[in-house]
Amino acid sequence: MTIISLDSVKFRLKEFQDFGWLKKYGRAFWCVDETGSGCIAIGMEDRGEKHFLKIAGVNTIEAQVGPEESVGFLKRGVPLYQDLRHPNLVRLVEAYPYENFYVAVFQWIQGECLFDHWNFDAYKKDRTLKSPKEKFRELPVEERLEAVEVLFSFLEHVNRKGYVAVDFYDGSIMYDFENHKMTLCDIDLFRKAPVVNDMGEGWYGTKRLKAPEEYVEGSIVDEQTNVFTLGALIFEFFGNFTDDQVRQRYQLNRFDPCTYSQWQLNETRYKAAGKAVSQDRSRRYKTIKEFWDEWASAGRES
Repeated sequence: MTIISLDSVKFRLKEFQDFGWLKKYGRAFWCVDETGSGCIAIGMEDRGEKHFLKIAGVNTIEAQVGPEESVGFLKRGVPLYQDLRHPNLVRLVEAYPYENFYVAVFQWIQGECLFDHWNFDAYKKDRTLKSPKEKFRELPVEERLEAVEVLFSFLEHVNRKGYVAVDFYDGSIMYDFENHKMTLCDIDLFRKAPVVNDMGEGWYGTKRLKAPEEYVEGSIVDEQTNVFTLGALIFEFFGNFTDDQVRQRYQLNRFDPCTYSQWQLNETRYKAAGKAVSQDRSRRYKTIKEFWDEWASAGRES
């Protein structure tokens, strides 16, 4: 391992790399090096203008893929930000190869990631610190419901464009607590339909939110899978789970909803979200729109 210093930030890589060429974007002020994708994320600022740079192929210390595979993932992912343009999707500025790297430059997002795993050690050391996830769950119900509407809008848009959301989770969600705005990011692994799970249990995504078909090789991954993902996220936003219940998701390869007594909304919305996360996909909503129609209708009840 080697430690790289770039302006006011330091990050760790498996081997030395020269990042002096980033000076054209100004000064580095933020960085995340704990990624399994082999990409490093760097915030750069030049005369008040900020950019988020995602650089593939740098061989991060937690990389689960080699540098060439890392580059391939990002290069294939870049066109998605154009094809799936949406008011709440981060804006791609430019993308290009540089030596053995591939660089994607995005408009800087004001906000905090709802699954900021790179800060987990800090939260353990200082219990007074609140994670973005905790702060989000403390927002008024109406504000969280507005955020859920954004997810419905985006995933329905993804389907209309002929794509399937792959590896979409709370780590893909940024929330600006000052301006009450949700921004979506990291859609690199989304795929054009039809999509088949060709990796079995190792299919992309977190076991905290995965649908049953995302564990079984040869299974179809489609809009109904995205219905499940959205339902699971809604339970994360409005349900209460013990640490033990979350650990069981990893041990059993299974997401189960919380009980109604641990749910913050009305019973009809509990049933709607529960239908979305049915283990039997034939019992789920067939489309995001069908899910939305029932979810919205449930919200009109007292």
